[in-house]
Amino acid sequence: MTRELRRLSIVMLFMFIALFAATSWIQVVDADALAQNDNNQRTRLDSYEIQRGSIIIDGTNVATSVPSDDRYQFQRVYADAGMWAPVTGYFNAALDSRTGIEQAMNADLSGTGSSAFFSEIERILSGQPQTGFSVELSLDAAAQKAAYDALGGLQGAVVAIEPSTGRILAMVSTPGFDTNLLATHDADAANSTYDQLVQDPLKPLSNRAIAGDLNPPGSTFKLVVAAAAYASGDFTPDSTLPNPASYTLPGSSNRVSNAWGGTCGGGETVTIAEAIRLSCNIPMAELAVKLGDDAIREMAEKFGYNQSFETPLVSTASSYPRALDDAQTALSGFGQGQVTATPLQVAMISAGIANDGLVMNPRMVDQVIGNDLSVVRSYDDTEFGRALEPDIADEVTDAMVASVSTGAAQGARIDGIDVAGKTGTAENGNKPHTLWFTGFAPADDPAVAVAVVVEDGGGQGQSGSGDTIAAPIAKKVIEAVLGR
Repeated sequence: MTRELRRLSIVMLFMFIALFAATSWIQVVDADALAQNDNNQRTRLDSYEIQRGSIIIDGTNVATSVPSDDRYQFQRVYADAGMWAPVTGYFNAALDSRTGIEQAMNADLSGTGSSAFFSEIERILSGQPQTGFSVELSLDAAAQKAAYDALGGLQGAVVAIEPSTGRILAMVSTPGFDTNLLATHDADAANSTYDQLVQDPLKPLSNRAIAGDLNPPGSTFKLVVAAAAYASGDFTPDSTLPNPASYTLPGSSNRVSNAWGGTCGGGETVTIAEAIRLSCNIPMAELAVKLGDDAIREMAEKFGYNQSFETPLVSTASSYPRALDDAQTALSGFGQGQVTATPLQVAMISAGIANDGLVMNPRMVDQVIGNDLSVVRSYDDTEFGRALEPDIADEVTDAMVASVSTGAAQGARIDGIDVAGKTGTAENGNKPHTLWFTGFAPADDPAVAVAVVVEDGGGQGQSGSGDTIAAPIAKKVIEAVLGR
C-alpha cells in the first residue's frame, strides 16, 4: 500500500469514527432532549396515540387521561385542580403546552422518552395500546389539604419538607386556578382562560412557593444571622448586645426600631437567644454589622441562597447580594433591605436546622412507574451540604422552641409537642406587610419543616403579623403531617 493510500485510509477511518460517535451521541445522549424539543412534531403526533401516564399522590391519581372523541384521543383530567395546580401544572394537547410536573416529567408521562423505548417495541409486537409512565410524588395529601384550606382566600404559599430526606410534603400557592380549564381541547376557550389569568392582578399563574415576585424574609432570616454568629466561634447564645429602643443605621440618618417601639426586654443589654425568642430587630441589626455581609452571605448560601433548585420544578433563586454596605447589612440582620426569599428557601433553612445542620436537596418525585406497575426509576435523597455543626443547630433550635413556647411565635403552639419556630413580619414600604412563619416539629425528632408566607398583610394592611396569621397556618400543616 502506498503512503498516499495509507493516509487516505486513516482519514476515512477517522471520518467513520466521527460519524459513528455523532450518531451515537444523537441517538443515546441527546435522545430525550430531541424528543422533547418543542419543534419535534413527530413526537407530538406520536404522543396523541399514547394514553398519558398518571400523576399519583398518596396512592390516588390526581392527574389522569381519559378517552376523548376528538383527534387528540385523550383528555387530561385533574382532581382537586386548584389545590394541586402549583404541583401538577397542566397539559393541553391542542396547544401543545404544559407546565409543572406535566412539563418537568413529560418524557415519562408521554411515553416518548428514551426510557419508554422497550415499551414502544412491546406495543408494536403485541398490538396493545401503549400508555405513558406514571409519576409518583412525595407529597402528603393531608398536609396539602390542610395548607390549602388554611390559606383560604389569602395570597400566599406553603412549603413543607421532610428534614431528613428533603422530600417535599406540601406545596400550595394561592390564589390558584382550575387546571381543567387550561387542559381543554377547545383551543379558543383555553386561550381565553389563560389570557384572563395573565391579566389578573393577583397573579394566580405564579407559583408563589418557588417563584413569582420574591418577598423579603423578615425576621425568619434572623435564624441565618444567629447561625453565622455561632458558627464564627466569636458568639454564643448568651453573648450580649446593646439594647437601645432605636438604632441609627451605620453611615445613615435612618433609624430602625423593634416592632413594638421599645427595648428588647428590660436590661441595658440582651442576649442573642433572647433576641431570637422575642424577635427583636435592633440587636440582630447590631449583630449583623459585627459579623459583616460576607459571613452572613456565606451562611445564607450554605442553606441554598443565590441558587436555583430543581425539584424537578425549577425555583427562582433567593437572593443575598454581594458587597452590601453596613446600613444594608444591618437591615439584613432582620430580613429587610435587599434580601429576598421563596418559601422553599425558608423551609430549607428550618429543615437544615432540624436535620442537625445538614441541608438536603428538595425533591418531590419518588418514582416513575411502568405500564406493568414495575418501578422504572427511583429518586434518591441527596445532600446539598452541611450548613452547621450539630451542636450549633441545637443552639438555634433551643431559641426557636423558646420562641414558640413563650416568645413571639406562640401562634404555632401544639399541646403535647415541642414546636421550634420563628415568625417574620416584613415591611414593604407603604404597602401591607408580608407575613412569615417557619419552623419544624417535633423539635427533638423532626418529621416536618414548614414555611408559610402570606402577602398583602393577610388583608389586614400593616396590622397583621406573622404570629397571628402565618403561624396558625403552619400549625395546621404540622398537625396534618403528625396525624393530630
